[in-house]
Amino acid sequence: MTDRLEGKKVVGLKQSIKAIRNNMDKKIYLAKDCDGKILKQIEDAADGRTLENIVYVDTMKELGTLCGIDVGATIAVVLHEQE
Repeated sequence: MTDRLEGKKVVGLKQSIKAIRNNMDKKIYLAKDCDGKILKQIEDAADGRTLENIVYVDTMKELGTLCGIDVGATIAVVLHEQE
């Protein structure tokens, strides 16, 4: 894995759910140690779409570091490039 997530991204559950609902997700990063309810919320936001673009990160702290923030993160979404 890389030291930082490249490209435009959103970090946190609310913004990530919004991006997934709007089909803006290029890649989804999810911390393995997050609450199990979060995966259900992501599946609901996908509204039947198959999410094959999920990358699991070991810890919330590690995901926060990848996002360039000093706190843990449960989820981050790298967005599709706008034309």
